Amino acid sequence: MVSTDFELQSASESASAETANATVSDAAADSTFAEVDDRSRTVPAIEFRDVHLTFGERVILGGISFVVQKGETKIILGGSGTGKSTLIKIILGLLKPDSGRVLVDGEDITDYTEEQMMSVRHKIGMIFQEGALFDSLSVYDNVAYRLHEQNVDEAQVEEEVRRMLRFVNLEDAIEKMPIELSGGMRRRVGIARALVGAPSVILFDEPTAGLDPPTARTICELAIKLRDLEDVSSIFVTHEMNNLTYLTGEYAVVDDSGEVILEQEGEKLCLINTKIMMLRDGEIIFSGTDELLRKSDDRYIQTFIHGK
Repeated sequence: MVSTDFELQSASESASAETANATVSDAAADSTFAEVDDRSRTVPAIEFRDVHLTFGERVILGGISFVVQKGETKIILGGSGTGKSTLIKIILGLLKPDSGRVLVDGEDITDYTEEQMMSVRHKIGMIFQEGALFDSLSVYDNVAYRLHEQNVDEAQVEEEVRRMLRFVNLEDAIEKMPIELSGGMRRRVGIARALVGAPSVILFDEPTAGLDPPTARTICELAIKLRDLEDVSSIFVTHEMNNLTYLTGEYAVVDDSGEVILEQEGEKLCLINTKIMMLRDGEIIFSGTDELLRKSDDRYIQTFIHGK
């Protein structure tokens, strides 16, 4: 793995393998500061090329083009009905564009059949607004669902389920039923389930909607850890500015004792692996960094940021 997503202000030794505990992989710990030549990283994780979509006379997407690079988080902002969640449905093959091309990991999936999309979806983890858990299944069986479908040996299933639940700090809830969980816990179980199979792309669709601020921050912290320690590429759909502040202002590292900690951007390095895209009426009205977004003189953008 490579970490070309940070511009380090001072040289730093790679984290040793012993610093990677059960919450992150050895390779992820090493990747925090390592730099190697990996040409595969020049291929975007996700790419939209002039994508159009209409429902009747209503334009949903009016010529959308963007890329999500390997290890990058793309925060997609916009009000209701601006086409944010539509992008996710197109990536998953649930909707087909009228024109344009969509690529996942360099693979043009635009015209794929449902059968062909199955292999593409193995690369993708999906985080739904409400967690979308099976109410009749325990936390264990919810997280294990994909593995059980694939008839994986139960010993391997349990190992993977526990590893994912440790990552979201919910191993103690492994035997609970969804009805016994708070809203935030349900979202975290949903994240654990999405991580099974080590997908290279994670799609977050309003993952903090309806959550209290501390719980919403916990969800954002998980997204940060995935970005910085697991090198996951992601799209984070939201309309909440607090999420943008967390995701663009902090990064995760493994300290000398093997603990995962969050640090503020600017103290030791400049964070460049998180970009923002804003949609309005099916078109991109902004694409860039959070600093440029806040400095924009566009009235709509300023109203969105400040709520007035």
